[in-house]
Amino acid sequence: MKTNMGSVDRIIRLIIGLVVIALGIYYGSWWGLLGLVPIITALIGFCGFYVPFGISTCKLKKEA
Repeated sequence: MKTNMGSVDRIIRLIIGLVVIALGIYYGSWWGLLGLVPIITALIGFCGFYVPFGISTCKLKKEA
């Protein structure tokens, strides 16, 4: 599994995940567990939805 997410993408997903979890706790809803999905994808750096579309937000390495 290759990393296909850049650092900005990962930070945004982490923040969104934390907000969703916080809202779930605040409202006492199980929907807050959905916040784990963006957190996990941010931590591993891979998004399965990007693969079929060929999307990658990683910076390309320059070859010398």
